[in-house]
This record gives sequence, C-alpha cells and structure tokens, in this order.
Amino acid sequence: MSEDPNSPRSDRSVGLLIEAAELRIVRLPLLTPFVISTGTMTEKVFPLLILKGQGLQGVAEGVMDPLPDYLEETLAGAIDFLANLILPQVVGKRFASPAALLGVLAPWRGNRMAKATLEMAFWDLWAKSLNQPLQAMLGGAADAVDVGVSLGIASIDTTLERVEQAVDEGYKRVKLKVKRGHDVALVRAVRAAFPDIKLTVDANTDYGVQDLAMLQALDDFQLDYIEQPLAFDDIHDHAQVQAVLKTAICLDESIRSAVDARKALEARAARVINIKVGRVGGYREAQAIHDVCAAFGAPVWCGGMLESGVGRAHNIHLATLPNFTKPGDTSSASRYFKRDLVREPLDATQGRMSVPENGPGIGVTLDRPYLDQVSDLAVEVMA
Repeated sequence: MSEDPNSPRSDRSVGLLIEAAELRIVRLPLLTPFVISTGTMTEKVFPLLILKGQGLQGVAEGVMDPLPDYLEETLAGAIDFLANLILPQVVGKRFASPAALLGVLAPWRGNRMAKATLEMAFWDLWAKSLNQPLQAMLGGAADAVDVGVSLGIASIDTTLERVEQAVDEGYKRVKLKVKRGHDVALVRAVRAAFPDIKLTVDANTDYGVQDLAMLQALDDFQLDYIEQPLAFDDIHDHAQVQAVLKTAICLDESIRSAVDARKALEARAARVINIKVGRVGGYREAQAIHDVCAAFGAPVWCGGMLESGVGRAHNIHLATLPNFTKPGDTSSASRYFKRDLVREPLDATQGRMSVPENGPGIGVTLDRPYLDQVSDLAVEVMA
C-alpha cells in the first residue's frame, strides 16, 4: 500500500522547508583603501542571502568581486545565477541536510562562490533549526581561534606603523601584501624592525617563474610562507618554484577543490593551504580540503575576503576544525568598517577571536536597519 503523501512519515515532510529567500546587494565603505597587486578597494560590495524557514533565518554573504580580478566569478553573474536559476529550485522545497542541496547545485559547472553563498546560508538555517552552533555541525571544537592581520600595499614607513600597531594588539601573524617592485626592500625593513614576529607575504599571483631570484631572496627573512606567488590557476610552476625555495609556498587561488589540494600536495607545489569557504564552493568542500591536507600533514588556515560580520562569523566557526593550526585572516571587523552588518562586535583580543555565541547557527544577528541603509533588494523569492 502506498504511503499517504500527507502523512508525517512521508518524505515530503522530512527536512527543513525553505519558505522564502531574500537576496540583497550590500555596499560597505572601508575605513581606508585596501591595496593589493591587482587593484585598490574602497568599499566592500557583495551579495547577502537570507533563507527563511520555520520562523528562522539563515544568512551568508558571497565573496565574488564586481569584476573578475580575484577569480572568474563576478557579482552580476552570481546575482543572475542565484536569482534566476538556483533560488527558484530551492524555495518551497525541503532539504534534510546541506548535503541534500547537492542535487540542485551539482549539474552546474563552476560558480563556486555563488553555490557557497546558498550552501552557507542553509548551513546557518539548518544549525538554527537544530538549536546548535554551526561549529558543532561542522565538527569544530574551540572557544576561540588564532588570527592575524593582512596589511594592504603601502609605503615602507606606513607599513612599519601598521605592523607596530598589529603587534601591539597581539595579533599572532602579520601578512604583507607584495607585488613586483614592492617586495624585498619592504620585507627587509619589516623583519629588521620586528625580528621575532610570525611574518608572511601574499603576492596575489603577481609573479612568474622569471621572478625566481626575487622569490629566493625572500628566503633570507624567515617567512612562515609565501602565499600564491604565481598564476591563479597554476600548480605545475608552483611545484618548480617550491623545489628550490626554503620558504613554504601557500596556495590560495589555485585550490578550488579537494582534488586540487591533493594534486598540489602530491606535486609538492605547496606546504600550506589557505581555505576560503566561499572560494571552494561551501563547507562540504572546505571540510574535504581540510581532511586531505591533514592526511598529507599540511596545515591549513582560514583566509579572508574583507567580509562583513556575517562572513567573519562563518569563517570563525570553520576555523575551529582541528587542522586549522595557522592564524587566519579574521581580524577585528572594526579595522575595516565604521559600522558592521551585525549587532555583535567581532573584535580580536590578543590575537584570539572568540566564536560568536549569540544564539545557534553562526551566532550573530543582522542589524536590519543598517542593512536596509547600505543595501538594495536584488530579488525576493517566495514559496
């Protein structure tokens, strides 16, 4: 006898119902311009997704830029992908877990940042429906995580002032953005002034194999790692460079999946991996990369994309997984924004960022009046 579709035991009633979705475009002004090798950012522009169900809201932000200067995805493309393709397929349907979303997302190639936005918002909603903190659902276990600072490109004098401030505030690691012509002299000055700090550099893909001599010169400064020196889609050349460097290479843009991480570590193209949950398509892939790296004995850390408090809260929960043994980029939100999107201040104390605890899920709440001031509604989908 077939089961009554209206029965509570029917598959139709299993899982969490997504009743509505709200997609907004947010513009948050930065306190100071943030300069890297690919350009200058004066405001953070991003999509914010709010999923609604069971009287709860799950929220996440996308990390794609307006222009494809980090990876290929763009804000406009992500809004179109989510609003016109993905959200109509999930609103009004039940999902037993975040893994159940794969049936909707798997057919579509790429668009990892847009997919991550949906998946992360559902993780928050799902954790709230179970009255659990997100870290517990991910497998993390810590009250706080070590964090460092990422300093944009500036003059040597300005950089030294910023490093001194970061050291005084107790941050566990200082990362310097570098580019061709703004590298060795900068690092030499910082290392001379601060001989004992944990120091790294991030090239954001600005170098090539022809710059090997310069990269080798960085071996003199006891860096913890050199982040993404070569092309955003490269593993092979990184392996060639890593073979002759004493300093570890850390890969960021080149790692989109657990398969990428395995290939890079097998090829010895890197010794450290930066995991950005938005870059890799969501938490399930981030967990898989974390586990692959642990199997290779390669430490990971949680990268940042100048996120608002929503994205920072997500990052903090992720960074409680056990192989996140290097300080991440989730420094105090007040370093970047005069006012944040969440009501809870996400500020580090002596280089430690506490896991947000204001309720289940990601543990922060939207400052809705301010959100309405700094955002526009892109689309609202109702069941």
